Amino acid sequence: MSETHTIEHDAKARIAAAADLAALEALRVEFLGKQGSVSALMKTLGKMSPEERQTKGPEIQALRQAVTDELAARKDVLEAAALEAKLAAETLDLTLPAPEAPRGSVHPVSQVMDELAEIFADLGFAVATGPEIEDDWYNFTALNMPESHPARAMHDTFYFPDPAPSGAASGSNAGRMVLRTHTSPVQVRTMMDVVKENPAGAPLRIIAPGRVYRSDSDATHTPMFHQIEGLVIDKGIHLGHLKWTLETFLKAFFENEDIVIRLRPSYFPFTEPSVEADVGFALVEGKRVLGGSGDEPGHGWMELLGSGMVNRRVIEMSGLDPDQWQGFAFGVGVDRLAMLKYGMDDLRAFFDGDARWLSHYGFPALAQPTLSAGVGERA
Repeated sequence: MSETHTIEHDAKARIAAAADLAALEALRVEFLGKQGSVSALMKTLGKMSPEERQTKGPEIQALRQAVTDELAARKDVLEAAALEAKLAAETLDLTLPAPEAPRGSVHPVSQVMDELAEIFADLGFAVATGPEIEDDWYNFTALNMPESHPARAMHDTFYFPDPAPSGAASGSNAGRMVLRTHTSPVQVRTMMDVVKENPAGAPLRIIAPGRVYRSDSDATHTPMFHQIEGLVIDKGIHLGHLKWTLETFLKAFFENEDIVIRLRPSYFPFTEPSVEADVGFALVEGKRVLGGSGDEPGHGWMELLGSGMVNRRVIEMSGLDPDQWQGFAFGVGVDRLAMLKYGMDDLRAFFDGDARWLSHYGFPALAQPTLSAGVGERA
């Protein structure tokens, strides 16, 4: 028997008798390692004459392949046996609950918007939306803001470099496109849509939530934030309706019947008269807790939102007759409401995308706010 046949016979016998993977690895090194017997035969090919190489070469290559195949086959058998032994020894308790899978959460801003929509839906308000890239006419002119108004300044407003398309809005000739600075343009658009459907006008109650943009950034201001505005248009509307609406909304949102507000004279171009709504609070362990009159000992007043009766010129520019139709409007920052209700102190954290912050302040996906269960409950 030739040397190659002797090595092959010995290798197959020993490989078949290998008891475990460690013994099999030792045999692989013994036969196919750098100093292995098969490898030694491979090295002799270089010293052979061409005639010998033609005869011996195929035999040695066949030997190497046969040993390799035997090692692979035996390895499969040993690994299968090891797995069977492991499965037989291990047990799985199917009565244990499955581990909780990682899941996302609802951002506080989204939750608060849902809470506001639920509250105002109960008051008969519909939700209206509009574009975030607005025509200068809708964003400023239609809201009675003169060309010299500070809000139009470049340091307050994000303008686009190109002018608005020709005829982008009624009365807009050389206007520019802006990132809307408030959601009030939605009010103008909605009133104009009402006039298109009914030239004589019709009662209207809407809220307009959405993103707005202003050039400002610190702990309580960001270049992009969220705002919700309300609008009521009807006949015989007065400030008493506005105050009742704001009190009802704030009591439902903060889930506190002790909420007290006061209306303080102010100025906004699109409302006349204009009022700031202040809410009473008490200092408890250094923190503001809403409730009670701000005139009581240990209490104070905190400015919360702007509001007022819709200016006659805004109603007129929207196509309605201001002698027949009156209304009120109000606007408040959604982010600020979230901070007050859920105890956050830095507005910038709302937009950092920090998973730890979101897991702490976020809401479960099924925590749908309802008035009966409490709009702020984390279900």
